[in-house]
Amino acid sequence: MAHQVAILVGSLRKASFNRKTAHALIDLAPPSLQPQILEIGDLPLYNEDIDGDEPPAPWVTFREKLHAAEAVLFITPEYNRSVPGVLKNAIDVGSRPYGKSGFSGKPGGVISVSPGAIGGFGANHHLRQSLVFLDVLVLQQPEAYLGGAGQMFDENDQPTERTEQFLRKYVEAFEGWVKRFK
Repeated sequence: MAHQVAILVGSLRKASFNRKTAHALIDLAPPSLQPQILEIGDLPLYNEDIDGDEPPAPWVTFREKLHAAEAVLFITPEYNRSVPGVLKNAIDVGSRPYGKSGFSGKPGGVISVSPGAIGGFGANHHLRQSLVFLDVLVLQQPEAYLGGAGQMFDENDQPTERTEQFLRKYVEAFEGWVKRFK
């Protein structure tokens, strides 16, 4: 039986390096993992005042899909040494209402992707701070800070050989991590 993995991509741009990385991971995933991008772009900003008996429909759908997933993988760019607001909003929506977080106890992973040399190190570690509180069991090794994103994919948006080797190593480690907890 394949483990359902929700992938949250922190960039809304259709041609983003983060989305390309997510698609490459989906293609490289072993049969025991069934990763799928869980879209976050249509989520209204979290506001506890409207999180009552009838929360916004996009929140309900997102939460249902997040709860159904057995693991979660975050792929994020770095904006101002942190994660994009859209990803933070998705985390807020998915972790509410209080006591009903869709993240708690799930194995997870973080990959940061950036055209810059340090590969989104700040975003990666800032995100990990939130995941500790949310009780996401984050894969520690291999760490994934993908810098130089402009050279990671060819003209057909396929990962270069070097990129594919790294992503294959990562997804194999992630598979072991998920199996450890599931």
